[in-house]
Amino acid sequence: MITKRIIPCLDVRNGRVVKGTKFKDIKDVGDPVELAKYYNDQGADELVFYDITASYEDRDIFLDVVKDTAKEVFIPFSVGGGIKSIEDFTKILRAGADKVSINSQAVKNPDLIKKAASKFGSQCVVLSIDAKKVKDSYNVFINGGRKDTGLDVFKWAKKGVNLGAGEIVINSINTDGVKKGYDSDLINKLSNIVNVPIIASGGAGEAKDFLDVFKNAKADAALAASVFHFKEIKIPDLKKYLNDNGINMRRND
Repeated sequence: MITKRIIPCLDVRNGRVVKGTKFKDIKDVGDPVELAKYYNDQGADELVFYDITASYEDRDIFLDVVKDTAKEVFIPFSVGGGIKSIEDFTKILRAGADKVSINSQAVKNPDLIKKAASKFGSQCVVLSIDAKKVKDSYNVFINGGRKDTGLDVFKWAKKGVNLGAGEIVINSINTDGVKKGYDSDLINKLSNIVNVPIIASGGAGEAKDFLDVFKNAKADAALAASVFHFKEIKIPDLKKYLNDNGINMRRND
C-alpha cells in the first residue's frame, strides 16, 4: 500500500526560519536547526528547507545550515533556493541533504534538470513550482513569487518530469499562508498529468485539509509551515487522525 508523507517546510531568510502569507508579511519563527530537530523527534517524514531570498538576491545558499541539520536529523531533507549549477547540487548533497529542489533556475535553464538527474539520479532532483491563478490559467512564478513567467504550470511540470525531475512540489501562491485548504483542483489536475510523486504546498489550516489533499487531490505528500511552526497542529495528532480516516502514513512513531 502506498504511504503518504507529512513534510514541514522551513523558509529561511538571514539564517532564521520565517513565515508569511502569500509570500508577504514575513514573521520570524526560529532557529532552523533547532526546528529541524524538533520535527525529526515529532515524527515528520521529511523536511524541506528553502532559502527564500537566495535567487532574488543572486547569492549562494546557506551551506552551514545544511551541514548542521544533517548532524541533528535522521529523516530525509531537501534544500532549495539559489541553485544555479551542478556544482551547487554537489555542494548541497555533500553537505548532507538528500535532495535538491530547483525552481527559478530550472525555468531559466531547464537543461540543469537533465544534467542533475543524469549525474545524481532523478530521486535527488525535486522540481518546485510556484503557481498562481491568472485569469483562467495557472502560471509559473519565479524569484520567490515575484515574477510571472507566463509559463503554463501543467506544460512546465510535464517538461520538467521528461527532463528527469523525480518529484514535484506544487505551491499555490493563491492559498499560501491563508489556512483555508490546499488548492485541490490544481493538485488533482497535476497528479493526473505526471507520473512522479506530487507534494502539495500552500494552504493547510486544519487536519481535514491534509485529509482532503490526500484523499481527493491524490497528493503523495503534504507540506506545511505555520500550522506546525506555531503548534496549531502537532504531527503525532495529525498522523493519528489521518490513519483513523484511512490514510496510510509512512511513519507512525
